[in-house]
Amino acid sequence: MTNKRRPGIKWKLFGFFALFVATVIAVLWVFQILLLDDFHEAIKQRELVRTADAFSEAIAEGKSESELDELLAYYAVHRNLCADIYRVDGHRARLVSQADVITGCVLHNINDRELGRLYEAALQAGGSYLEAVSFAEFNRKPGAQPGDGIAGTIYVRLAHAKNGTPYILMLNASMAPVSATVDTLRIQLIALSGVLLVFALILAFAISRAITRPITRIGQAAKRFASGDYETNFIGGGYREVDDLADTLNYASAEVAKSDRLQKELIANISHDLRTPLTMIRGYAEVMRDIPEENTPENVQVIIDEAAHLAELVGDLLDLSRIETGTRVPQPERLNLTQTVHDVMGRYTKLTEKDGYTVTFAAEREVYVSADRTMLLQVIYNLINNAINYTGTDRTVRVIQETQAGYVRIAVSDSGAGIAADQLPLIWDRYYKVDRIHRRAMIGTGLGLSIVKHILDAHGAAYGVDSTPGVGSTFWFALPESTPPDAEL
Repeated sequence: MTNKRRPGIKWKLFGFFALFVATVIAVLWVFQILLLDDFHEAIKQRELVRTADAFSEAIAEGKSESELDELLAYYAVHRNLCADIYRVDGHRARLVSQADVITGCVLHNINDRELGRLYEAALQAGGSYLEAVSFAEFNRKPGAQPGDGIAGTIYVRLAHAKNGTPYILMLNASMAPVSATVDTLRIQLIALSGVLLVFALILAFAISRAITRPITRIGQAAKRFASGDYETNFIGGGYREVDDLADTLNYASAEVAKSDRLQKELIANISHDLRTPLTMIRGYAEVMRDIPEENTPENVQVIIDEAAHLAELVGDLLDLSRIETGTRVPQPERLNLTQTVHDVMGRYTKLTEKDGYTVTFAAEREVYVSADRTMLLQVIYNLINNAINYTGTDRTVRVIQETQAGYVRIAVSDSGAGIAADQLPLIWDRYYKVDRIHRRAMIGTGLGLSIVKHILDAHGAAYGVDSTPGVGSTFWFALPESTPPDAEL
C-alpha cells in the first residue's frame, strides 16, 4: 500500500504563518470592532468615578464654592463632561456650581423628581450611583424615540463637607456614537488584512526557502551517499543546526568511507591468506597423486601445516566476529599470569630451534591476575606472533613482566622497523595495516591485533604501543594484580 506523501516544511511553515496572521487579524476585529463600544463606555465610566473622587476630596477639605467652580470648569473641559453640585438643605437641594460643555446634556433641565430619584438611589447604593440614560428618557432631544440608544451616563456621588453639610455631585459624560469610527476601522482592517496576507505569503515563502534549501541539499547528498558514493560532501548553510548536521554527516561519511576501504583491504588480504594454503594443499596433493615418488612424509606434513594454518585463520575470524558482536564474553578466574606466559613460550620451541629465533621472558616473581585464561592466552600468543613477524635481522623477541602500584604489565618488544608516530593512534583500529602492503604472516593469521584489542577492552585492561622507527616496537597491556591462593590461608 502506498502512503500518501506528507506536506513539506515549506507548506507547513506557510500554513502556520497564515494561521498566525489570521489569528492576529481576528483579535484586531474583536477588540477594534466588536468590543469598541464596550471599551469606550468602560473608559468613560472610569473617568466619571475618578472625577467624583477628586470632587469628594475637595468638598471634604472644605473648599469654597468659587474654588469648586474653578475645579468643576477644569474637569468639564479636560474630560468633556457636564457637572452639577447641589447642597442639601433639609429636604431641598440647591444648585451651587455647574459646568456645561456638552450640547444636549441630560443634566440641563433635570426636574426635581428625577433629582430626588437619583439621590435616593445613591443613598441606597452606599453613596454613589451610576446610570446609563438616553435622550428619549429625559425628553431632551426633539423627536427622540424610545430605544434611540444611550446618550450618556449619569454618575451620582454623595459627599460631606467638614461641617457635615451634605452635597450631591452629578456628572454626565456623553457617549457619542462611535459608528463612524467603527466604519473607519473596519475599512482599515480590511485593507490591513489583505496587506498582511500578502506579506505573510512572501515572508513564509522566503523563510521556508531559506530553511528547506540546505535540508533539501543535504537530503540529496544523503541519497548519493546511500547509493555508495562515500566521497559525498554534505554542505550546510542557513543556520547553525544545519551546519552541525552537515559536519556530523561529513564525519560519518569519512568514517564509513574509511571503514569500507579498510574492510575491502581486509577481505582482499583474508582472501589471499585463504587462497595460499588452499593452493599449496591442492598443489602438493596433485603432485602426490600424479607422482608416486612424491608421496613423502615431508609433503604430507606441508599439507597438514597448511590445513592447520587454514583452520587457525578461520578460527581467528570466528573469534573476532564473536568478540565484536558480544557473544563471547570473558569468564574471569584467578590465574598465575607468569606461568601462563611460560606455557605460551613453550609453543615457540620448534621455531627457535629451526629458524633461529630468540624469544626470551623475564619476570621478577610470580604474579596472579583475574582474567579469562583462554582469552588471555590468545592475547599473549598474538602479541608474540606479531613481534616475530616484524622483528629485525637479529630475530629477537623479548617478553618482560613488571609489577608496579598494584598492576602487572606484560610488554612484548621486537627489533623491527618500528611504527611512525602519526600511525600509533591508529594501530589498534579494525582492518588497519601500517605498511599497507599485504604479506602472509610467518606465524598466526595477521588478525592478532584486532583480537587483542577486543579481548583487552572486554577485560577493562590498559594497553598500548611504544615505537621508535628503526629501533623497534613494544606492545604492552596491564591488569590489576590479584593475591596468590596461599596468601588467603
